[in-house]
Amino acid sequence: MSVISPSFSPSLPSFSPVCLHQKHKVDLFYKVRHVMLELLDLRRQMLSGHLTQEQSRDVKRHITHMGLDLVPRKEFEMVDEDQISVSDLYKMHLSSRHSVQQSTTQADGRGQRQGEPCRVPVPHHLLVNLKSFTYNSIGEDTDIFFSLYDLREGKTISEKFMVRLNKNGGPKNPEKVDRLCALFTDLSNKDMKRDLYIVSQVIRTGRMLLNDSKKGPPHVQYRRPYGCAVLAMSDVLQTISELKEEKDFVLKVYTCNNENEWYQIHENIIRKSSTKYTVPSTNYGLIISLQLLRGDMDQLRRESPLIFSRGIAMTRKLGFPDVIMPGDIRNDLYLTLERGDFERGGKSVQKNIEVTVYVLYADGEILKECISLGPRWSEVIKLPIPVDRFRGSHLRFEFRHCSTKDKGEKKLFGFSFTPLMREDGTTLSDESHELYVYKCDENTLFSNHALYLGLPCCKEDFNSCSSLPSSLVFQRSAKENFWIQTQLSSTKLTQNVDLLALLKWKAHPDRVMDILGRLRHVSGEEIVKFLQDILDTLFSILDDNTDKYGPLVFQSLVFIINLLRDSKYYHFRPVMDTYIQKHFAGALAYKELIRCLKWYMDRSAEVVRQDHIQEAMRALEYLFKFIIQSRILYSRATCGMEEETFRCSIQELFQSIRFVLSLDSRSSETLIFTQAWSSSAPRPNPLSVSNEETRAPDPCVKS
Repeated sequence: MSVISPSFSPSLPSFSPVCLHQKHKVDLFYKVRHVMLELLDLRRQMLSGHLTQEQSRDVKRHITHMGLDLVPRKEFEMVDEDQISVSDLYKMHLSSRHSVQQSTTQADGRGQRQGEPCRVPVPHHLLVNLKSFTYNSIGEDTDIFFSLYDLREGKTISEKFMVRLNKNGGPKNPEKVDRLCALFTDLSNKDMKRDLYIVSQVIRTGRMLLNDSKKGPPHVQYRRPYGCAVLAMSDVLQTISELKEEKDFVLKVYTCNNENEWYQIHENIIRKSSTKYTVPSTNYGLIISLQLLRGDMDQLRRESPLIFSRGIAMTRKLGFPDVIMPGDIRNDLYLTLERGDFERGGKSVQKNIEVTVYVLYADGEILKECISLGPRWSEVIKLPIPVDRFRGSHLRFEFRHCSTKDKGEKKLFGFSFTPLMREDGTTLSDESHELYVYKCDENTLFSNHALYLGLPCCKEDFNSCSSLPSSLVFQRSAKENFWIQTQLSSTKLTQNVDLLALLKWKAHPDRVMDILGRLRHVSGEEIVKFLQDILDTLFSILDDNTDKYGPLVFQSLVFIINLLRDSKYYHFRPVMDTYIQKHFAGALAYKELIRCLKWYMDRSAEVVRQDHIQEAMRALEYLFKFIIQSRILYSRATCGMEEETFRCSIQELFQSIRFVLSLDSRSSETLIFTQAWSSSAPRPNPLSVSNEETRAPDPCVKS
């Protein structure tokens, strides 16, 4: 019997059954018709035979990620059942089933079943492009800021994207005429369900008062609030989700009636508090286009190269995405100028106050080009300060009175400051800070910043000061205060004392036992944020003194693994997998992990409280992954030495596990249940390590 092999790609026949399977479900077909059309178009591209090898691979990957698979795949290709083990094939079937059910599961808000493969959540990205500002009758330069605002939580969730326009409404920089667009990145499925609004604030630069006919010095410019526009994402999300191109929208620009309420004008517009803003006389305003993209950034750059070729601005979330992969480094401090209480100075009305922000390093050098231009009340400023210069750096805020009568001059009258890092090495906490205001005048020089850094910057700092000099260079203004808010998004700096002590354990070698014990007091959010650094630290401590720290390192590792079983952090399991495969370097760790795990199993019949044993059993899958990878690293480094010893230790470990499973007593009922659950989770075969090593070229064998 002869077998006829098709000349086209073997992947093509698998696409047709998917189409037929979906075609007979009429209701479902109409719901996902755009997905079906996309699938057919991709299939047509494969049949054309004109794709390069790389393009063909991208199309296959795209089809696979659509979640309509009926066959198991590896690297987007159908697997050969004769060349794959039963356990691996079973895991692939689980993965395929999960990909089909994933969207439904996420829509229902249900957690993922334990034992099923976990995939990294696919992020969403919103492309915002400013086409024109048709309502620009201001006659002055303008800065337009775009951000994403969550009405339900009452806070901005993204950085601000700024576009600078001249008085004629064109780009301030003619070279950037095609770069008036930004990509708001890393929006999760949860973010897409928020009550989000696109908020656009228009700030003019010029006269103090828009109707002021008097001309002051040409060099004196003021940043003044002008108008605001909003667009509800709920009104446009379905439209832009179904399109593959940008769609235009017009945003009305409303002007604020009272500048004291400028900080909340977007809320007033959303809630239709019409008495607090002025409605424009025409429907013209900001014309923007929106497009919703999906996938990781590398994928987007391959699929949509034209978007990135025009110099698009990357606008990140105020915080972290759903998953922080190993190697992702970020160190951004977000500063919000909230408000200030200042004396009137004998005047009947409040002064016009201008705030200037400086970031200074420990040596007094001013960090240039790190601040979003011109902060004004309730504006968020991004400070990307280098990690190695964070310690010793501080912020200084200078306050000037901007008079409309005194020839437009700005007079310095006070300042505030705050260090960015505390004495214990932790950074400013994510909260509001009330700072002291110190008096000064226009002739004050800040060349010697040590003169004021010794002063208390706030009430908490004052309470911790043991003593203050009798004569102070700067006197505090008791009736004036200044409020700021900070938020740190960093994978290298922490606000947690216990976590900092762990990462800096070499500075306190006498406290390592206590430091390891306090890891359980660190919040899960901080642990997943610093996951790679924490794991590197644990295995570094293990290498330093295995006998002394081995059991505590094992317990800490079990604690972290079980933390990722929580539904809140379950999507970080792929991060752990990536760390084990690409970043883990503990070639000797497998010996201590096997020893500790066997010790727990052997004691199961002796102890009354079995909490630690149950925790170890729950972490069994990833413990074996660490053991296997550690052994692979050791085998590569030593050309396969101690292979027989490793096999014997694994066999002894399995004998201990078998003994635990054979126990039949009241005290072991809960443990047996946990063991049964753990044994049902798919795990790699530890004894396949030698086979994998024999398939690879042996670097120690000379030809």
